[in-house]
Parts: sequence; C-alpha cells; structure tokens
Amino acid sequence: MAATNYTNASSAEIVAYEDPLHVSERVAIAAFLAGYSGGTRTSYTTDLRIFADWCHDHHLNLFSVKRAHLELFGRWMEQEGRMASTIARRLSTLSSFYKYCQIEDIIAKNPAANIRRPKVNAESRTLGLDRNELGALLVQAGLGDLRDGALITLLALNGLRISEALNADIGDLSTERGHRTLAIVRKGGKHVTIPIAPRTGRALDLYIGERTIGPIFLGLEGGRMDRYCADRMVKRRTKEAGIDKRISPHSLRHSFITAALDAGVPFRRRPRGSKSRRPQNHHAL
Repeated sequence: MAATNYTNASSAEIVAYEDPLHVSERVAIAAFLAGYSGGTRTSYTTDLRIFADWCHDHHLNLFSVKRAHLELFGRWMEQEGRMASTIARRLSTLSSFYKYCQIEDIIAKNPAANIRRPKVNAESRTLGLDRNELGALLVQAGLGDLRDGALITLLALNGLRISEALNADIGDLSTERGHRTLAIVRKGGKHVTIPIAPRTGRALDLYIGERTIGPIFLGLEGGRMDRYCADRMVKRRTKEAGIDKRISPHSLRHSFITAALDAGVPFRRRPRGSKSRRPQNHHAL
C-alpha cells in the first residue's frame, strides 16, 4: 500500500498520488471542501485527514466505509482521550462529507446518516481561569519564550479567537488615535480593527523585534504557527504556572469574557452587515 502523503491544513490532497484507487477519494474531498472557507474549511480538512489516516491504517477505502467502521472510529477517538465535543464534531463532519458524496452519486447510501454521537452539554463547559490564575499564567508566560508570552497576552487580555490571532500578520498592526490596533478577520469573514491593550502591544513588539513582514506568530520551522502548536504551548505554560485545569487557547478567550462581564464591561453586537473598521473599545481591559 502506498504511503500516505499529507500536506498542510488548507490542502484537500490528503492521500497518496501514487495509488490510482485513491484518485476518486481526493477529487471528492477537494470538491467537498471547495464549498467552505476559513476556519470551517481548516477544521473539516483536519477531520477528514485524521479519518483518512485511520482508514488507511485499517486498509479501508473511504467509499467502502460502513456504519460499523464509523462506530469503531468513534471508539478509537474515545480511547485516544478525545473530548466528547471533538468526537461529535468529527462524526458530524463525516456525515456532511458522505451526504455530499451521496448527493453526487459517488456512493449509494450515507453510512454516517444515523451514526450515534456523544451527548454534548449545550451549555459551555469550557474551563476558564479566575483573576489570580490568569495573573499567574501571564507572569509565567512573560518569564519564558517571547512568542509564548505575546500570544498568551493577546488571547487573555484581548479575547481573540485563536484563529484570529494566528492568522494575523505584522502588517495588520497599526496605530489609530493614539491606540495600537490590530486588523483581524472575524468568524464569517468580517474584517474588523480592534485596539490592543498596552501590555499586549509591548509583548508583541518584543517578540516581533526587527521583522517587518509575515505572520506575527511563527512555528518552529519558521512558517505560520498552527493551532495545535498553540494548544500544546498553552497547556505547557498553564502547567508551569501551577494551574491544575485543562486549559486551551479558547479557555483564555472564555476567561477574558468572564472577567470583563464581572467587571461590568458591556458587550454589544455590531449591526449585521456592518463593515466598519473602527476600533471596538470593549477589547481593552
């Protein structure tokens, strides 16, 4: 069997070119992903890559998969320690993919149509940090690697989604009306400019140094830092700060929002369709 050839998260080519039996799989995956963009596309690509890897380890073609195989895939994820929300999301991705394949007459029946998914509490179960814990994490992050300190500060003091932070480039930093600002792309593709806290600005300046172009946050090999690297970093720094909680980058956004609401900061939604790039002051703590 030919070796699996993986590319980056934005690529749809997740199986080997050498094996002609996999050509139809690649075409179907690429066509399915073409209907999505941004974080959704990245998430779907990752889910399909992981499932394709599992299928190839079990000598399965994507189009020969049955419901029983999907059940086994779900049990495998449980054994790997994946959260119920992650398992449910990946099974939902597969259901959408196979529904697409059925509509396009690639397969006769969607094997994921009635797949059992883990029950996920509709209420957010994201663990946040209290003020003391958040302070301890910021101190620990500031004592270590400049990149880690800058990213944790940006997430914790400005409440960005991890995708918003990692997709930002150095050229997106600016100054408006005396405030340091950062232009980001929100969920859904909306472009906004937000003010960043003075402490965040200093941490970013120290980390960026003399660089003038490219991603703000770099990975180990010099490319753009990915969310899995960021997740591992946040968990490592949290442990070093003596915090015994399962914390992720999203937990820092959750902590920011909770702290702001506790402090009485109002969060107002912008009118739908607004494309204003003026700073949104609720991001300053």
